[in-house]
Amino acid sequence: MRKHLLPTFLFGLIIALPFSTGLTAGALDISGTWSFSVDLDEGGHGDPTFVFKQEGEKLAGTYKGPLGEQKVMGSLKGDKAVFGFEFTNDGETIKAVYTAKVESPTKMTGTVELGSGGRGKWTATKKE
Repeated sequence: MRKHLLPTFLFGLIIALPFSTGLTAGALDISGTWSFSVDLDEGGHGDPTFVFKQEGEKLAGTYKGPLGEQKVMGSLKGDKAVFGFEFTNDGETIKAVYTAKVESPTKMTGTVELGSGGRGKWTATKKE
């Protein structure tokens, strides 16, 4: 009898493990309000807020921070997200592209590229 319990127990553990992490396939949704802390390589810092609405793999939302208020578009595949917006600086249109790894339903980390020059790293926590 013991020989049959161990495989059953292990099978149950393998099935349950992904559900306990909150990162199951197709179940990850980052909709909501996120507080970011951005540190640029050249020394700048900002604490913007992103509000995301997710439909399937598509992201839409808003950015509010040092670069004003901008519309955000992007995508989420698995635990990887790419999103961003365009803004104008001294008459030049610049793209801000954020690349993310979703570490949990309430934490993300990643990098940002601002046009051809600025780069940095960031962390974010979900408010709601």
